[in-house]
Amino acid sequence: MNYTLIKQTHVVVVILFLLIYLIKTILLLANNDAALAKFTKVVKVPEMIISTLFLATGIYMLMQIGASRLLIIKIIIVLLSIPIAIIGFKKKNKMLAVLSLLMIIMAYGLAEMNKKKIDKQNVDASVSNVNDPNYDIKKHGESVYTAYCQSCHGTGGTNGAGGADLTLSQMNLKAMQAQIINGSTAMAGFKDVLNEQEINAVTAYVETLKK
Repeated sequence: MNYTLIKQTHVVVVILFLLIYLIKTILLLANNDAALAKFTKVVKVPEMIISTLFLATGIYMLMQIGASRLLIIKIIIVLLSIPIAIIGFKKKNKMLAVLSLLMIIMAYGLAEMNKKKIDKQNVDASVSNVNDPNYDIKKHGESVYTAYCQSCHGTGGTNGAGGADLTLSQMNLKAMQAQIINGSTAMAGFKDVLNEQEINAVTAYVETLKK
């Protein structure tokens, strides 16, 4: 299954999910019960499909990249927001509806806040020369990992400050390279920081960390 396609689908359904709840909340706050009832009826089936895709793509991505503390918090917030929203709209409780919307926005905001600007780091020159007859791509990758990834994913891929446990990752090399280049919902992309050889090297090293 194409991880990049799944991630793009996830982003789209999250936006649609948030948009539906935003419109419903606005209508509830405006005391426009007729419009709210009509909109709720119209989006009932699409909302079920979007919610299912939201959860399915999220679970798939979680299985592929592994769980980080930040991702677990985000999932908990989203899961809590859904029953709060259901109760809020059913009982026309404006406070609960707004709370649910804020929780969904907060979950998205946590992921965005975790994306830090990436500065160019020094990689050990003694292992990065591809023309060296003793060049070892995995040692080169370990040096890149230490410089850029270790602060989040931890030594050996575990115990990082918010990054996923890479020893549990199910991503293949192609999917891993795509995520490093483009980033994810909780990780900035490295396309303007790492060159192709560095990306190939670090993914080769991360492969050795998997259990």
